[in-house]
Amino acid sequence: MFDRELVKGSTSLIVLQILQEKDMYGYELVKEMEKRSGNTLQVKEGTLYPALHKLEQKSYVEAYWQEQEKGPARKYYRITKDGRDILAQKTKEWSKFVQMMNGIIGRDGYDSI
Repeated sequence: MFDRELVKGSTSLIVLQILQEKDMYGYELVKEMEKRSGNTLQVKEGTLYPALHKLEQKSYVEAYWQEQEKGPARKYYRITKDGRDILAQKTKEWSKFVQMMNGIIGRDGYDSI
């Protein structure tokens, strides 16, 4: 669907945005990304988990285990205060980037998509 490098570069921003709303486990995050993108964004485990681990190393998210009524415990992720701060900063940066790109390619550049 989308260039792998574009997805890889925006995965952290997407993950932080979703976790800002609710703690989730990995598979739940993947499904939420698919849902919100109208099934156009399909993130593989090989992209998601390294991104989560990097976010965890930077203290932007933290993980915890939660027991389930049925089945094994699940590893959930939640955003931290540092994660909320970087999300606000990166969201502003992303908005400026989109404006810049729109200025370069023209606002009507989406007609051919």
